Amino acid sequence: MNTQSTRLSQAVEQRKDFLKNELLKMGYFKTPDNKQMYQLNLSDLEQIYINVKAQFDKELYKGEDE
Repeated sequence: MNTQSTRLSQAVEQRKDFLKNELLKMGYFKTPDNKQMYQLNLSDLEQIYINVKAQFDKELYKGEDE
């Protein structure tokens, strides 16, 4: 592998690790079809993160409105 593709692979893995860690902090462990996070590609993790973060924030701020 050349240097550029190695760096790209590393960046993808770093982003995936970040997303998995953030999802774990929000209590997310498996997809509804029982896939583990390590089985997901970057775009799947990004979409799940967007959805879970929106729900997490909604629940978090819901208590402040009451």
